[in-house]
Amino acid sequence: MKKLAVVLLSSVLLTACNDDTSEQKEFIDQVKASTTPKVEAIPKLTEFEHFEYSAKQLRSPFVAPQPEIIQNNMIQVKNCLHPDPERTREVLEKYPLDNLAMKGTLGSDGQTWALIKAADDTLHRVTVGNHIGLYHGVVQQVKSDYIELLELIPDGSGCWKERLTKLEMLEASSNGTS
Repeated sequence: MKKLAVVLLSSVLLTACNDDTSEQKEFIDQVKASTTPKVEAIPKLTEFEHFEYSAKQLRSPFVAPQPEIIQNNMIQVKNCLHPDPERTREVLEKYPLDNLAMKGTLGSDGQTWALIKAADDTLHRVTVGNHIGLYHGVVQQVKSDYIELLELIPDGSGCWKERLTKLEMLEASSNGTS
């Protein structure tokens, strides 16, 4: 009985809807007739002026300068601390300390080396006196869980200041599965 009532009610509701859309069409036609289309004029473009690039012999502005060139061109004030510009750079001096990770230590005959993994997945062995990082860092101590570096930081006035930094060994659980 309930099913029959539902079917009858739905058929009555559906018959109430009709296809008479003449009122809507009449309203649309009235709106179209009363409005005038307004097209704005195209804005005038500025004329492009050609010029010839005359600084071909200079460094390209789209290529970053070499760090060695920047450091060698810095004005060095006399009677203050500064790195040796003539010293040959070591392999790990091209990486920032953020891109280096201490992985372990080796030792024999009283000498201890730290194993350093670089950003390009190469493994390097360093000991006291080796240089690491972009700021002329010299290894001062090699401990079982860190190495201590003495870096030279430019102060902006042509002199350099010393800063002690530690590069600590990462725990096996925090550095992933490598």
